[in-house]
Amino acid sequence: MLTVYGMMICPDCVKCREELDGAGVLYEFRDFAESTKHLKEFLALRDTNPIFEGPRREGKIGIPCLVTSKGRVTLSWDAFLEN
Repeated sequence: MLTVYGMMICPDCVKCREELDGAGVLYEFRDFAESTKHLKEFLALRDTNPIFEGPRREGKIGIPCLVTSKGRVTLSWDAFLEN
């Protein structure tokens, strides 16, 4: 199953959820504004995955962050809308 890390106060995360829901994509949303456990999981990804180098350089958080069941990490949800 797809896992999405983010916060519901983030407009990009809200849009991501709306589009995934509209496409019928199954996912688990982990709002790290509400869970320290989810925040720690996200920070472990953000601190170790090179996909976050750009967002970190730009002073951004890097959300929404999507993680596939096979462990692939991406910051774009467009590919999941095509399935």
